[in-house]
Amino acid sequence: GRAVRVATCALNQWALDFEGNLERIFRSIDVAKSRGARYRLGPELEICGYGCSDHYYESDTLLHSFQVLAKLLESPATQDIICDVGMPVLHRNVRYNCRVIFLNKKILLIRPKISLANAGNYRELRWFTPWNKARHVEEHFLPRIIQEVTGQETVPFGDAVLATKDTCIGAEICEELWAPNRPELSYSLFLGDLGFHRVKCCILKSIFLSACLFSFQNGGIYLLANQKGCDGDRLYYDGCAMISMNGETVAQGSQFSLDDVEVLVASLDLEDIRSYRAEISSRNLAASKVNPYPRVKVNFALSCSDDVAVPTCMPIQWRHHSPEEEISLGPAFWLWDYLRRSEQAGFLLPLSGGIDSSATACIVYSMCHQVCLAVKNGNADVLADARKIVNDETYVPEDPREFCKRIFTTCYMASENSSQDTCNRAKLLAEQIGSYHINLNIDTAVKAIVGIFSMVTGRTPCFSVYGGSSRENLALQNVQARIRMVLAYLFAQLTLWTRGMPGGLLVLGSANVDESLRGYLTKYDCSSADINPIGGISKTDLKNFIQYCIENFQLTALRSIMSAPPTAELEPLVDGQVAQTDEADMGMTYAELSVYGKLRKIAKAGPYSMFCKLINMWKEICTPREVASKVKHFFRMYSINRHKMTTLTPSYHAENYSPDDNRFDLRPFLYNTTWSWQFRCIDEQVNAL
Repeated sequence: GRAVRVATCALNQWALDFEGNLERIFRSIDVAKSRGARYRLGPELEICGYGCSDHYYESDTLLHSFQVLAKLLESPATQDIICDVGMPVLHRNVRYNCRVIFLNKKILLIRPKISLANAGNYRELRWFTPWNKARHVEEHFLPRIIQEVTGQETVPFGDAVLATKDTCIGAEICEELWAPNRPELSYSLFLGDLGFHRVKCCILKSIFLSACLFSFQNGGIYLLANQKGCDGDRLYYDGCAMISMNGETVAQGSQFSLDDVEVLVASLDLEDIRSYRAEISSRNLAASKVNPYPRVKVNFALSCSDDVAVPTCMPIQWRHHSPEEEISLGPAFWLWDYLRRSEQAGFLLPLSGGIDSSATACIVYSMCHQVCLAVKNGNADVLADARKIVNDETYVPEDPREFCKRIFTTCYMASENSSQDTCNRAKLLAEQIGSYHINLNIDTAVKAIVGIFSMVTGRTPCFSVYGGSSRENLALQNVQARIRMVLAYLFAQLTLWTRGMPGGLLVLGSANVDESLRGYLTKYDCSSADINPIGGISKTDLKNFIQYCIENFQLTALRSIMSAPPTAELEPLVDGQVAQTDEADMGMTYAELSVYGKLRKIAKAGPYSMFCKLINMWKEICTPREVASKVKHFFRMYSINRHKMTTLTPSYHAENYSPDDNRFDLRPFLYNTTWSWQFRCIDEQVNAL
């Protein structure tokens, strides 16, 4: 046997949706078998869904995972194919993140994860323990529901490999890819031909490079499986399963897709690997000295005895999206998963006519475009979901604008401080994307709220242009902003009712990542919503995305939105024109804010370190004293407003400098905002310079 036929997949799993997860696993196995695969690889923790979080502590999660495993084991669908699935397992009263590999109603090996992801969005050490016994296998006593199916009392548990009749298979699970002592480096010296990797994260380019580099340096076949979609929180897993051999990609899945199940199958020649390895003398010398791994012998072959005429896969060119395409697709698919799984009837967006809310509207339009495209391509799941959302069993979404009209409501909430320009821009964009658009005026509500305050206190606050203090000025702006939030939720609940349609709408927020970092938003204003597709995206990237939409969706209304200066329009107009601008209010530009955000989070820079970095970065445009003033102003504003992050609307996670307080950027929200020690160090350095 020379040609092995193997399969990997990307599945849109959902945390704790055991029934749905099982159905999608079965579908992937059916596709793999129908295309002749003898090995099927699935994503990490695919049985329960990766994002179970503290539900991993519950014995129910373990119980239901084993119940699903029993269904897989006893099904005829899993016969005559090695199935590799992910689930949590309790071994000797310790919880592990595991691969369970089985064939023909027999569990071959339970392989626990060796290195756990515990940075950024990941907290695996909170729920699991890493397996610290390298090349060691123990007996694992199976629960009775599994024993009744397999007839096995115990199975191997630990760091081992599978030895089939024709090759040898090793596993690498996500974080192990980046570990200094990654298992594959040892496997590559010991294994016959195959190394399999399953992953759930979205840093695809580095994964791709690492996979290809590994197979290039050592030879072998490398399979990558990934989760896709929104499985219940801020993350979007973007699929892109992959198969590589000897440093070249032979199969690549879609990075963004509405297909809940995507399977890649490849036929590959084992002799190509052996020939490739034959001339890598350094690898062969190391392999001759390596300590062996425990082998689990499997009386099964991934190849056929008569396979000379079987065609094998040829290398392909790696495909990837531009940042603008990723913004167009990733948040759109995240919104679609959230919409269909929350069983709501659509979205409502307060559309101001500015870049942020317009970008959010364009993402919804992109979602509608992708839904229509998927239905056109025969995706029955998407068609069923669309019909359920619009409550019409005969409906077929064909035109993105028409579908947008059904599920997307935009609302321009004018006040006496709003300009006619922003009103016109919002209306024109709504017309071009097809949303159901509402124009309303909030002045009556604002005057009623301020009137209550005046009646109780006998004082009437004024804007600063009319002689009011900065405190009065800010309070009057906040009243307008918060009333918009209240009205957004009222219209989200009742707009469809007024149109004779059932259901309610999810409210979309549109505060970008830079504004959140600076705190340039009113707590409990329109930034407070159900979900926010742009909350992890910078203003700079949103501008590039707007340009992408002009060119690819022919949304000409965006041209005037792009050219207009960003403004909150909460202060009085001057001669009918907007006098208030975001950058003047913030005391910094969006470009500067993006730099501060990257230095604060990615470079782990406090005030003093940020100053030291910026005096070199900005030496052509700022004096050290000016840099010091800018850094102090940023940290003062950041710390004053950090409390707002505790109520930040859940956002699509996109940037690695996100200030999301939920789990990605864990900081205090009550600071000593004088930063006396830190700022004094800066002043001393300025004087020295």
